[in-house]
Amino acid sequence: MSLSDLPSIDRLLRNEEARRLVERHGRPLVLGALRARLEAVRGMLSPGDPVPDDALLIEAAGLSIEALLQPELQPVINASGVVLHTNLGRAPLSRAAQQAMLEAAAGYTSLEFDLARGQRSQRHIHAEPLLCQLTGAPAALVVNNNAAAVLLALTALARGKEVLTSRSQLIEIGGGFRIPDILKQSGARLVEVGTTNRTHLRDFEQAIRSQTALILHAHASNFRLIGFATEPSLAALASLGRKHKLPMLDDLGSGALLDTALYGLGHEPTVQESLQAGSSLVAFSGDKLLGGPQAGILVGQRDWIEQLRRHPLARAVRPDKLCLSALRATLVHYLKDEAVEQVPVWQMIAASPHSLRRRSEAWAQAVGAGEVRPGRSTVGGGSLPEETLPTWLLALSLPHPNQAATWLRRQTPPVVARIEDQRLVFDPRTVFESQEADLLRILRGLPAG
Repeated sequence: MSLSDLPSIDRLLRNEEARRLVERHGRPLVLGALRARLEAVRGMLSPGDPVPDDALLIEAAGLSIEALLQPELQPVINASGVVLHTNLGRAPLSRAAQQAMLEAAAGYTSLEFDLARGQRSQRHIHAEPLLCQLTGAPAALVVNNNAAAVLLALTALARGKEVLTSRSQLIEIGGGFRIPDILKQSGARLVEVGTTNRTHLRDFEQAIRSQTALILHAHASNFRLIGFATEPSLAALASLGRKHKLPMLDDLGSGALLDTALYGLGHEPTVQESLQAGSSLVAFSGDKLLGGPQAGILVGQRDWIEQLRRHPLARAVRPDKLCLSALRATLVHYLKDEAVEQVPVWQMIAASPHSLRRRSEAWAQAVGAGEVRPGRSTVGGGSLPEETLPTWLLALSLPHPNQAATWLRRQTPPVVARIEDQRLVFDPRTVFESQEADLLRILRGLPAG
């Protein structure tokens, strides 16, 4: 048979199964799938090859539509023990934040509308008062992520001028975010101060000249410099900035508002501490240790914040109503002193070893397999490098743990675990109790081979 024997699109669409596909998915989607399938067959067939019948072509088109519509963004059970797992979306939201997003998404909102006066208003009013109350900052601005916050600050305050930063802080974090690249994109010129391991305040003072516009301090995130190393303190840099009438921007990254040392971790610098040290501006993330939605937050002196707010780039990186609604609900938890009880990130960090052991033992009993053993959880998300929390793990000994991990990721919902000492381990710290039934059902079906 020849390629001319392939059926026409019209003929396929008259088929009863094709009509059912159109009823389920709409004509444009089915039409595109059928055309793509016919084109693929034309590319594969050689002279003399049999032509697939109409039913097979329609079935293949239906399968391609199902694959296209299968969501890639799926809920996942995170049993890895990494609290802020960047690849799994970082911070889960509190119930109040989820509800706030649902209400904002369901209809119209007062995003930029003053209901009392019946006039246009500004979207920053929804989060700014809460951020100022929490941090003690005179002003605040929210954008769509922390990289955007840093880019906006550098562009608005230092474009065409020089920015001083220590060589030890020219870091790269996840996703290829590099401080030098952000500086270049902003139009500012980087001036490296000091050496990789030792930078002194006098190095900064000697580097200041008429073209200097800003001093940048970048938190090391997931990088740590140890040994024969020193840097000037934030307070010293801020004082130097005031002396020369230069703003000092502290890119804090993780956005901790609570003291992590109270929960068995090293101390992560807080936003409040940075402001108290005299930082002109502090930039941090909403979806790391703050435990809210993806956002970039800038707090600091009103004059500098207003310059950023008026800059044209601020509109390009502004947050939407869903971000602001979830962020506001998250900030309310802190204002009400209930963050540890209500914000999932802090619930996980504060979970006691006793409760984690109890859950792991219950899992082992329900699955009828595995060993409960002590282990360590990590915070992740570029926060608290090398810091871990004690936990209890369910460890399964399997002949092919990597294959088993792959099988788990293909389930509904997918399960992400980790392999440790050639055993598949599951950490209850990052598994919600509402997910346990699904997790145990999947584990009971885990192939033994």
